[in-house]
Amino acid sequence: MKYTILPNTDLKISKLCLGTMTWGQQNTEVEAHEQLNFAIEKGVNFIDCAEMYPVPANPKTQGRTETYIGNWLAKKKNREELVITSKIAGPSRSMDHIRQPLDFSKKSLEDAIDKSLKRLQTDYIDLYQLHWPERNTNYFGQRDYTHKEDEAWSDNFAEVLNDLEGFVKAGKIRHIGLSNETPFGVMRCLEESRKGKLKIVSVQNPYNLVNRKDEIGLSEILHRENIGYLPYSPLGFGTLTGKYLNGKADENSRINQFKQYTRYSSKPALEATEKYFEIAKRHNLSFAQMSLAFILQKKFVTAPIIGATSIEQLSENIESINVSLSKEILKEIDAVHNQIPNPAP
Repeated sequence: MKYTILPNTDLKISKLCLGTMTWGQQNTEVEAHEQLNFAIEKGVNFIDCAEMYPVPANPKTQGRTETYIGNWLAKKKNREELVITSKIAGPSRSMDHIRQPLDFSKKSLEDAIDKSLKRLQTDYIDLYQLHWPERNTNYFGQRDYTHKEDEAWSDNFAEVLNDLEGFVKAGKIRHIGLSNETPFGVMRCLEESRKGKLKIVSVQNPYNLVNRKDEIGLSEILHRENIGYLPYSPLGFGTLTGKYLNGKADENSRINQFKQYTRYSSKPALEATEKYFEIAKRHNLSFAQMSLAFILQKKFVTAPIIGATSIEQLSENIESINVSLSKEILKEIDAVHNQIPNPAP
């Protein structure tokens, strides 16, 4: 395994982060613990979760992922060796079962943090993230921003950061980050940090071969402001393994099981995926490992978040840490990107 320091912290993290959102829906607790054991044995020490997990959102399963991790931590007693993240859910009509209202008020933050700590059976969370903005903006498959004049949200960045700092001082969380955030949101947080507010240390957004939109505006901010970048969906719900192209995906695979996940299934996205698959095939590379290696070689990337539903998948994904793509391969990848840019934002 390779390691790095999460920017603006003293946290040494593995260059691959273990994603957990399938645990409690597609994976049982036994399987979750097997994945944890395997990943830790391979040198992974960075684990990402959220209060809403597993996906898709469901009142019957909400919080189950953190509970599985907490039960494992209680058995292993290795909390100090790990870096664990979680997230508070923002406004969403499909998640009213989590709390009312779904916002980032001090009351909601306290409720979310305390419940996550209890489920995780820990006294602190290393990195606590706002899962998506309270305001109307373009995320979760939206390419363009559409302004809403009647939007109820008003700028509360300073207040939210101030409340989060209170939980840092209380020892419940160590650092804060954003998720599904735009350059505007990141810069507003940084603007507040220049006024003395707590500084965000990371952004967790989707980033992969068919969704490179964060290279347009956000990557410069990450470089110049020294902010960590934690790409999720590096394999595009599994499409960038090629399994949906050749029909090998079984009925229980994510896209086949949950038909609402269409982000990576559009005609342009599938066309681009086929072209990237051919590059991997030409160079005798695992398509999954090429997809992950591409991300790992980006200088603004801190640690991609890899997920799996089997040990075999997890092993293949972790081995991508040892794959290096040549300039020739990167040139071929960019040629496809220039032809079909960001078909799955």
